[in-house]
Amino acid sequence: MPVWNKEYEMMDRDELEQLQLERLQETLTRVYRRVSYYRNLFNEIEFDPLEISSMGDIEKITFTTKETLRLAYPYDMFAVPLREVVRMQSTSGTTGEPLIVGYTKNDIEHWTELTARVLTAGGIVKDDIIQITFPYGLFTGGLGFHYGAERIGASVIPSSEADIVKQIVIMRDYRTTAFAGAPTFAALLIEKLEEKGITPAELSLSKALIGAEPWSDAFRKEIEQKLAISATDNYGLTEVMGPGVSYECEEKNGLHISEDHFIPEIIDPDTGSVLPAGEKGELVITTISKEAFPLIRYRTGDMTCLIRGSCPCGRTSVRMAKVFERYDDMIILNGENMFPSQFEHILMEVIGVTPNYLLVIDRTENLDELIIQVEVSSDFFSDEIKQLNVLEFAIIRDVKEQLDFVPKVKFVEPGTIRRMMKKKKVVDKRRK
Repeated sequence: MPVWNKEYEMMDRDELEQLQLERLQETLTRVYRRVSYYRNLFNEIEFDPLEISSMGDIEKITFTTKETLRLAYPYDMFAVPLREVVRMQSTSGTTGEPLIVGYTKNDIEHWTELTARVLTAGGIVKDDIIQITFPYGLFTGGLGFHYGAERIGASVIPSSEADIVKQIVIMRDYRTTAFAGAPTFAALLIEKLEEKGITPAELSLSKALIGAEPWSDAFRKEIEQKLAISATDNYGLTEVMGPGVSYECEEKNGLHISEDHFIPEIIDPDTGSVLPAGEKGELVITTISKEAFPLIRYRTGDMTCLIRGSCPCGRTSVRMAKVFERYDDMIILNGENMFPSQFEHILMEVIGVTPNYLLVIDRTENLDELIIQVEVSSDFFSDEIKQLNVLEFAIIRDVKEQLDFVPKVKFVEPGTIRRMMKKKKVVDKRRK
């Protein structure tokens, strides 16, 4: 099983933890000297970065949040002069105003190293032809994977945001062997191939690296079966780097976190208390190699858990479970907490495939109302109405049994609900 950097990815745990402590000490000293926010914070809580002696000392520091970064917009969180920043990129803005991040030359080098790890773990080698379908530009996915693939020596096709028909033409004519993209892209690819009657045998695809959005193992099975490929997950966020924070190996039993660059914690999102390995909570990340934009105890908003113990691939880093939902995506219906991923799982179980769907929430006579809009094949509309009635009953029944809520269901034809990367699955009209 290929490993890009055995020295760090398979490092002895004691050595890795010592490396983390040394890099953490350097980072805390840097932000205290160069970032006014952290200097003021450390002074306020009487925290001396020179006296840190164990990893546990980090828990004395208050969390950094998106609101912290918004208040520091555009450059107040930078730890180097702008003349040392060789690139700026930004978040997508799906959870608020976009945030600017910067990279030094060393940051770009580290990022390239990390995405090379992700690609190698997903089976990419120098003989591969990889099609990168993430947007290029301010979004980090496109350039992040591009640099990593070139470092490996693979042939890169920066197809970016070309329309799906053009993407398929490129895949077929250029004999693409792998693609990096979002679950949204993979779903649209499957739909268009089936629509045009193109089989996997007519393409050269064998691997896919999927990221940027939550996706389930049920959807992985669908992707792998319908495209005849192996699909691996990866995780990253612009604020702390971009793609490259964690990644699945071919064992697909958790995402290896690059602990030589990031310190992960899992906290109770309501109380802020640190949770032990195996318990689900919000992921918090501290960067320990970033120069331009270092972050201490950054609350990602992503819900997961840490997995400790050995992996058959030989990597020694702690792993994280797949991210299924964000804390700020939580839905509260008549006082009960729910997540879009729970509805997606029910729809997958009932329909047999992961459909394009939208949850529309409103309030009538002081009670919450939920309409689940679901795209189904045109064949359903041409058949007897009884078939749709059976599906509707099954969805309502399963939502009632699993989530204790009775929704309404509205079936719509394919293409009614627009597919967009990072598109939210919820429209909450109560907020208006």
